Amino acid sequence: MIRGMSLDRAEADLIRAARDGDGAAFADLLRNEYPVAFRLAYGMLHDIDEAEDAVQDGAFKAWRKLGNLRDGSRLRPWFLAIVANQCRAVRRRRRWSSVSAGRPEQEALEMDIAASVDLRQALARLDYDQRLVLVLRYYLDMSFEEIAGTLGVSPKAARTRVERAVHRLRPIVRVQEGLT
Repeated sequence: MIRGMSLDRAEADLIRAARDGDGAAFADLLRNEYPVAFRLAYGMLHDIDEAEDAVQDGAFKAWRKLGNLRDGSRLRPWFLAIVANQCRAVRRRRRWSSVSAGRPEQEALEMDIAASVDLRQALARLDYDQRLVLVLRYYLDMSFEEIAGTLGVSPKAARTRVERAVHRLRPIVRVQEGLT
């Protein structure tokens, strides 16, 4: 098991009880994870209402699929992966609705480039996977081991993904700085 990621007895007991249908145990499990999941969703979506919806939908899916959590696994990386997938679905729907409403993606991108310098806008230009690793690392202050657990990759792969995303972010921020 990855150092710092071991399952403590109290969490294991709550997971077992929740799997047996104890809703209060599941609520106790999510109590500490919910604020972290919200920060992840907000960092990905930049909209409070959509972030709240994504976390609530993720919590509902986690409750339904709790049996899929591997024995001995921590809840946090598994739950954050569910929330990240919800954010991906929300962004996909958002993109589809803007295209179907006659607002092509290129036009939206040009409007964003003309906007003021803002790290959130720069993050929005990254692809989903790059934005996700940066939000996990710098918004949620997760270690590379925790990011690896959330993404299902090795800690070295998590570190590499973060480094590549930072490398990709730098020129975007420079372009925005030049426009102001």
